[in-house]
Amino acid sequence: KADGPVKVRIGVVTRSLFYAPQYVAVEEGFFKDEGLEIDLQTTPGGDKTMTALLTDAIDVALVGSETSIYVYQQDSKDPVINFAQVTQTDGTFLVSREPVENFDWNQLKGSEFLGQRKGGMPQMAGEFTLKKKGIDPQKDLTLIQNVDFANIPAAFISGTGDYVQLFEPQASIMEKEGKGHVIASFGVESGHLPYTVFMTKQSYIDKNKDTVQKFTDAVYKGQQWVNSHSAEEIADVVLPYFPDTERDIIIRVIDRYKQQGSFATDPVVDEQEWDNLQDVMTEAGELAARTDHEALVNNTFAEQAMK
Repeated sequence: KADGPVKVRIGVVTRSLFYAPQYVAVEEGFFKDEGLEIDLQTTPGGDKTMTALLTDAIDVALVGSETSIYVYQQDSKDPVINFAQVTQTDGTFLVSREPVENFDWNQLKGSEFLGQRKGGMPQMAGEFTLKKKGIDPQKDLTLIQNVDFANIPAAFISGTGDYVQLFEPQASIMEKEGKGHVIASFGVESGHLPYTVFMTKQSYIDKNKDTVQKFTDAVYKGQQWVNSHSAEEIADVVLPYFPDTERDIIIRVIDRYKQQGSFATDPVVDEQEWDNLQDVMTEAGELAARTDHEALVNNTFAEQAMK
């Protein structure tokens, strides 16, 4: 329609520097240039985000691809389709209470490990990494996973666990305050995954192909901008979204994610990543049956955006 911008409501699982390319696409006007008006909402947690999408409270969700698989396996008549990837690794780090020289994963054996919520992607990527390193998370250490996501940093600071699995900016803040030390990256160790992806219902795609294409074009521009600019430049663009986080921490976090290749540089969800995701889920006992890449991924918008 020529009578004004098309509104797209996005539900984001959490507000995070991990999603910098999205905020850049909004702030740099890439969505606006495509004739889209973006309504960003935080829908805490994968379950809430999916419910919002399935009940039409939002049009597009930015969430982990595992959620689309869970919906599909409940025999959904209107599957949730992954169409534009934003992050391509896990975003958590292994933080120790004391500084560790020459860290070896075997040092975790016999320790108390404060992990993430069971069945969530961070926890699955964490366990996948431990197993890859020859550690049985159920037997070789004491795994604590009954602490609410928001309270994990505080629980660690108050003395729970020898090691903790943390997202940014908590990991960098803890380091700056001298209360913890980042000693490894679960993102590096667990490999490329469709970790956070824009997805929508098949019915929405059928009715709004043009909007989905424009949306993906804007996302790709945001990704390219992030890829070609410094952590400082990116930090200054996304700063308004993180008023409670100091600029130096934001720079540190973005730099860390850039260095390890967490931000996808294009929106394609490739088959190798999809298979790796299902390996991680299967290993965690969270996947009843595997789902074909083509059943839940539509890369046509991403491929068109890159032309």
